[in-house]
This record gives sequence, C-alpha cells and structure tokens, in this order.
Amino acid sequence: MSNDTIPHRCRIVLVAPEAATPEELAARLSQALAGGDAASVLLPPYDLDEARFQDMCEAAVPVIQQAGAAAIIVGNTQIAGRIKADGVHVEGKAAEIADLVSRLSPRLIVGTGNIKNRHSALEIGEAQPDYVLFGKIGADARPDAHPRNVELADWWASMVEIPCIIQAGSSMESIGDAASTGAEFIALGSAIFGGDDPEAAMREANRLLDETAPMFEDQE
Repeated sequence: MSNDTIPHRCRIVLVAPEAATPEELAARLSQALAGGDAASVLLPPYDLDEARFQDMCEAAVPVIQQAGAAAIIVGNTQIAGRIKADGVHVEGKAAEIADLVSRLSPRLIVGTGNIKNRHSALEIGEAQPDYVLFGKIGADARPDAHPRNVELADWWASMVEIPCIIQAGSSMESIGDAASTGAEFIALGSAIFGGDDPEAAMREANRLLDETAPMFEDQE
C-alpha cells in the first residue's frame, strides 16, 4: 500500500458499501475503481451472517484485485484465508492484534482501527500492525472528518512509522482536511458511494488528493 508516482501523496482506501446482492456489490465497486487510484478496499460484514458475507466477498475480491488494489476483509480471518484476500482488518486489544500479526503476517496484511486516544494507539503500535485506522468503519455520515480522528492522525503521522488511515466525512470537502494531517491513506465510504456516480466521485477524490501532494513534498 504505497504510491511511487507522487511523493507523500495520500491514497484512498475505499470502504465497500452495503449491497443487496453479491452482483450489486461487485458492480458498485467496479464503478468506483474505474474512477482512479485506490490502495485497498475494506469489506465490512455489516449485518450479514458468515455465509452471506463470504458470498459477498467472493464476488468483490476479484474485482478489487483486478483493479490493482488490496482486498481487506473486516473482522473475519477465516473468510480472508478461504477466498485468498490480501488482508484482514480486526479491531481489538493490543495483545489480540499482536497475536494476529504473529500468525498471519506477512502472508496477509493485518490492520486495525477504531482507536480513540493516544495511549491506546501506542499500545496497538507495539503490536506492529501493517496500518492503523483512525475512525470507525461506517461512521462517516457527517460531512466532516471527526476532529478526534484528525488530531490523532496528525499526531501519529508526525512521529510513528506505521502507516495510518484517517476516515474522512461524507463530503468531498472533508478530503483536504483529512489529507492535510499527513496520513498515508484516507478512508472514503459514503463520500464515494452516497451518490449516483461512484466513478465520478472517485475521480474527483483523486484530483483533490493530487492537489495535496506538492504541499507534503515541500515540507521535507
């Protein structure tokens, strides 16, 4: 999950939307990914049972991987292994994350999130996950990024080498503020899938992120 084209350019991590069928999910992801660069896609289970969630993931993972992005399964390591996903996102205590890292890395990307304060962030950091997400998956209904997530991402990006993702809000206007923290990645869900044209939204999000790259380069 890196970008060799533009130094310090924040990249998009898509949060897959809820969908009625596997075919619908695959189609919506395909539309979004046609709009430009994405480092990875998080696939949350929402309220699905395990069998239905696996069906959704089986339809989505090939679409994601064919677009050159990493497919990250949220909350289920067994499904990730069965369908040959690229990684897992699991929230929990530092000891639980450390155990996952020891068992799954480097075969799978192991990430975590929903971190609410600096102390918890540093404890999680000791487990050496591949990334930390500041934000709660699916909690992006408000237009702006949560101030706590902005503060934590800004602090983390300035002092810790482990990459971080900051969750933006539902508006395109939130992208600039979130990216200005220096986070390596920005999580976008409703900002991309809340309208009728995920491809156009993705294109605009990437354009906005391109504009932030020279600012980070100048800071060196």
